[in-house]
Parts: sequence; structure tokens; C-alpha cells
Amino acid sequence: MAIATAQQKTFNRWWVVVGAVLIQLCLGAIYAWSVFTPYLVIEPFLFTKTQTQAIFSVGLTTFAVVMVLAGRWQARSGPRIVALTGGLVLGAGYLLAGLLKDALFGHFVNQLIFIGLVGGAGIGLGYVCPIAVGIKWFPDKKGLITGLGVAGFGFGALIWVKLAGSWGRLLDIMGVPGVFMLYGAIFAVAVVIGSIWMVNPPAGYKPAGWKPVTTGAVASNAESVSLMPGQMLQRIQFYAIWVMFIFSAMAGLMTIGNIALFSTERLVQVSGVSETAAKAIAGTAMAVFYSIANGLGRIAWGVISDRVGRKPALIAMCVLQGIVMLLFFWMGGNQYLLYLGATLIGFNFGGNFALFPTMTADLFGAKNVGLNYGWVFTAYGVGGIVGPIMAAQIVDRGLSWQLAFVIAGAACLVAAIIGATVKRPQIEAT
Repeated sequence: MAIATAQQKTFNRWWVVVGAVLIQLCLGAIYAWSVFTPYLVIEPFLFTKTQTQAIFSVGLTTFAVVMVLAGRWQARSGPRIVALTGGLVLGAGYLLAGLLKDALFGHFVNQLIFIGLVGGAGIGLGYVCPIAVGIKWFPDKKGLITGLGVAGFGFGALIWVKLAGSWGRLLDIMGVPGVFMLYGAIFAVAVVIGSIWMVNPPAGYKPAGWKPVTTGAVASNAESVSLMPGQMLQRIQFYAIWVMFIFSAMAGLMTIGNIALFSTERLVQVSGVSETAAKAIAGTAMAVFYSIANGLGRIAWGVISDRVGRKPALIAMCVLQGIVMLLFFWMGGNQYLLYLGATLIGFNFGGNFALFPTMTADLFGAKNVGLNYGWVFTAYGVGGIVGPIMAAQIVDRGLSWQLAFVIAGAACLVAAIIGATVKRPQIEAT
């Protein structure tokens, strides 16, 4: 404990939060993809809408898969080197996509490789480190700190969308390749700087005056056990929260991928506004209301969970999301109800990234949360494929958007029911 006390005096743990936010602001670039798509369907790219979404989906899937590998690596080598590498890989992906343009494989394949695969891998490498480090330095505020750390991911989308679009008009000035290169350089530098503070606390570290809760409704295994992934995968609780994450994530990702198409159609049909006005309203709903609420939800749900417990918070989030999704088709025909719906969906979607990592720590131990959460996070990749593609398939078959939102809403309510059944596994302290 003498070592722990010495390091506590020489290292202010709040620098971990600063580094985490800086890293996550850059990793949130994946949610800014929609700002590029209108430029990719015209000259010189001429992508189909499916091609633009394929790049986004590959990025999401690679992000989720690489997180598993990143968790293993940071457990062996420490989080700093993994976060630093993630920043360099992410930056390299965007830089190469801009530099090569249509060389080698052509525009589409180049972006699929460098933005989707390479960029997605960089996000996967960097994402798990701030979460794992923050939970270890702040066992007394796991929900709040995880929420603050990942809030940058949500707010980052707003920053990169607005700089490329209406604030900075970078896409009009520099073109898609130019913005890719600029963003790549920024991402690499910023994440490398943030990685400076990605260090684990010394063994046995506890904040001054804090004692873990060992009894009562909010007690957890976080400080007393340390399951490895192989042990976690043998527990029914893992599969319960994994399915919950799929259902909850698919609702938010389905909305991200389709809100522009859906709300433009509904506003024209129901409110009678012009298509141009409808597109502007839809863009505001996504770039402002959804994005800001996404970031705030990560903090707010984290704080709520610290006060009421992870399980009640997860159930409440899934129930609220389910209700909003069931109503969203109706809300989408009115500008202000659309803004309200986008805000609520974004707020609840953001909660996933504060609650599921801390739930993982509570159930299976904080020591190996970087390893274990990578496996839990694969649910996000599944949700990222199922949600957007399900909605697109329903509409392509001539059915109503309403069916897609009803399915997603019902899935969230099922997730809440699953959450109510989850009990803390009985594990001997290690």
C-alpha cells in the first residue's frame, strides 16, 4: 500500500479522464460518416447508397472485433501502447484513404479498406483502454467516469460533422480526400497525446477514504473477483447482457443509419414540407439533437447507475428506449416531435456505453474488464449489422418504416425483461 500511496500523490487520477475524453473525441469519427455520404454518391465517386453504408458497417464490425484483441494486448503490455497504436492506425487509415484516392483499387475499395478496415481497427484498439483504465482508477465513481470517458465518442461525431459541414465547410473547400487527410493527422496526434495518461494504478490501489460496497442492492463482484474471459463465457450472465446489448444497440444504430431517409420521407408525406426543407430538418435531428444527447446520455446514465445500481439503470434505459422506438414512426412526421424522438433515442443509446462496461466490471471483476468487455462489446457489432440492414430490407420490400421501429422497440422491451432476470454470479473471491 505504500507504493500505491506514493503513486497516488504523484499522479492525479483526473488526468486519466482528460486523456480518455481526448481519445474518444477522435474515435467518435465513425459516427460522423453520414457527413461524407452526400459527397460520395456524386462525381467523382458515384457510390451507390449501399456502398456508402458498407464502409460504415465494415468500420463498426471491425471496431467490435478488434476490441477483443485489444483487450488481450493491453492486459499483457499495458494500455498506453495499445491506445497509442490505435491512434496511429486510425490516423493512417484516414490519411491513406485521402492520399491514394482512386489509386490501387479504386475509390470504393480504397475507402472500404482504409476507412472501414484500418480505421475501424484503430478505433477498436483505442476504445477499450480509457474504459479499463478509468474503472481501475475510479472504483468509487465507475458509472460517472465511464460516462465521461465515452461521452467524447458521442460529442466527437458532432464536432467532425459540423467542421466538415456547416461550421467549417471543409468538404466544400478541401473535398473528401483533403478532409480525410486533415482528420487523419488530427486523430493521430490527439490520440497519441491522450495515451500519455493511459496508465494503470498500482496493485492494491484504492481512493482515499473509499471502501467497496459488499452488501446491499448495489453490491458487486468488481473488487473481489477477477474472472478471465474463458471463465466469464461459462456464465449465463454474460449471454444475458450480451443479448441485451445487441437489442439495445441495434435500436440506436438503426436510427443512426436510417434517420435521414426515414424522416425526410415522413416529413414530406405528413407535414407537406419540401424535400429540401425535410433534408435540412433531418440533418439537424441527427447532427445536433441525436449527437448531443448521445454524449450527454453517456454521462447521465453513468451517474444514475452509481446512485441506483447498474441493473435498475439498465432496465430503465431499455424500457424508455423501447417506448420511444414504438412511437418514433408517428413522431417522425412532425419536426419538433422528430427532434424530441431523436434526442431521447440518442440519450438512451449513449447510456449503453456507460452501463455495459460497468455492468461487466460489477459482474465479473474490474481487474480484467479490458479483456472481458471486448467480448461483451461484440454485441455492438452484431447490432450494427442487424439493425440498419433489417430496416433497409423492410423498406426495400415495400413495407413500412413503422415495422422496423416496432421490431426494434419490442427488442428493447425484451432486453429490459432479460435484465430483470440477471443476478450477480456467486463467485469465490480471488
